[in-house]
Amino acid sequence: MTPAQKNEAIVALKEKFAQYDNFYITNTESLTVEQVSKLRRLCFEKNVEMKVAKNTLIKKALESFNDEKYADIYASLHGVTALMFSDSPKEPAMILTSFRKDTKDRPVLKAALIGTDVFTGDNELANLTKIKTKNELIGEVIGLLQSPAKRVLAALLHHHEGAATSEEAAPAEA
Repeated sequence: MTPAQKNEAIVALKEKFAQYDNFYITNTESLTVEQVSKLRRLCFEKNVEMKVAKNTLIKKALESFNDEKYADIYASLHGVTALMFSDSPKEPAMILTSFRKDTKDRPVLKAALIGTDVFTGDNELANLTKIKTKNELIGEVIGLLQSPAKRVLAALLHHHEGAATSEEAAPAEA
């Protein structure tokens, strides 16, 4: 790789890191070419961008931001590295979890950056699958806001139906 090609790769990586608030770093070293292709297809279907890059180029791209939040990631940059970029904080974790059912815990999660939080180590994968997406959180808030109103309406409806039933059951006076 020429110095110009390296600079191009660093610029391209830097653009990806700037574009996405979430990315995962995985080790795909033990996967076959067929398995990597399958993983790429899964990522494509779920709108997750997967890129394989040299660790030194990844580190240089991250260092160019002069941001301390990346410091914990540098130790994860070894071996064969695949990056997974996503707008969703949990979609890459879901892809890895489902993919690993057939590949005996591969690929291995090295690290993930979700917003400003860094998760390091493969043992964090289960926690990352439990992250709520923005839409899930909005849905929960709406459900919580609707809940008291629904209870009041149900109580009023029940009270009204109960009153109507008791009027029908009461004998009419002549």
